Amino acid sequence: MVTIYDIAKRAGCSAMTVSRVINNTGRISDETRQRVLDIMKEMNYVPNAMARSLVKQESRILSLLITDITNPFYTSLARGAEDAARELGYRLLLANSDEQLAKEKEYIDTVLSARVDGVLFAPTGDASLPNLKRLRKQNLPFVLIDREVPGIECDMVLGDSKEGAKRLTSHLIEQGHARIALLGGSRGVSTARTRQAGYEETLRLNGLSYREEYVAEGHYRAGEIAQHVKRLMALPEPPTALFAANNFLALGAIRALRDQGLRVPEDVAVVCFDELEAGFVLDPFMTVAAQPAYDFGVLGIRLLVDRIQGKAAEDWRRVVLPPAIHLRRSSGS
Repeated sequence: MVTIYDIAKRAGCSAMTVSRVINNTGRISDETRQRVLDIMKEMNYVPNAMARSLVKQESRILSLLITDITNPFYTSLARGAEDAARELGYRLLLANSDEQLAKEKEYIDTVLSARVDGVLFAPTGDASLPNLKRLRKQNLPFVLIDREVPGIECDMVLGDSKEGAKRLTSHLIEQGHARIALLGGSRGVSTARTRQAGYEETLRLNGLSYREEYVAEGHYRAGEIAQHVKRLMALPEPPTALFAANNFLALGAIRALRDQGLRVPEDVAVVCFDELEAGFVLDPFMTVAAQPAYDFGVLGIRLLVDRIQGKAAEDWRRVVLPPAIHLRRSSGS
């Protein structure tokens, strides 16, 4: 690799002069600066980013840590985060925890050792608190997206999960459904708790009883979803509608219903949180509470860079983005 000493030797100047040209510091004549730049280009010199970050106390690199890159919500969020980071002069490193706390911890180790300037973080759940405390202890700025964690105060960008859940449940009731099941996520995840709260509140406001046997709580695994659906449909009074807490759960539920010879929406109506991948949008089918995923990424990065550059207000900022309800065939609309 070409070093600043190689550049200095060819240019007939000191390594300190080359360093000043690279970092745009100190007083250097225009002639010397141009000569050094020309030689750097000629020798294909690439500055050592790590060394520069140690000197300048900044790397201009941010980390995006999400839970599942295969989920269209996070795919769009990641694109928004990357676009915003580049616009603000930063590069973005992507990490995916797969909803696994141990994997998340490994990435936190990497983030701290890589000396990134800040982290945009979708935590696996409440159990992520120790990882967030490590970031706080190291004075590394971070912003939470999509999920919050009790016990930590910070900037965050969230969706209005409760309102979205209330509107989806209300829609099913308006369609004539009284037996509505909930396919929820783990209670250790803030969005799962909030969406269930919206579902329960809407049932009661409409004079319907909350029935615990209609609630399935679990992780986002295909086999587990199929087991939940099979149990629900085997009840003496099976549900006529399913509210899935996210799009992955909804797709798993539809597959499980079809395996049992049941049709959507003729036999069972289905609604969910978050838009599906492009193919499903081109042939609109699923009734969803669509969150502005791209905006999550853009706003998260802007809050993070404000915090890094000392431009943020002293108080922590909480941005809540409303969902848009798209009524389609899966709910019988």
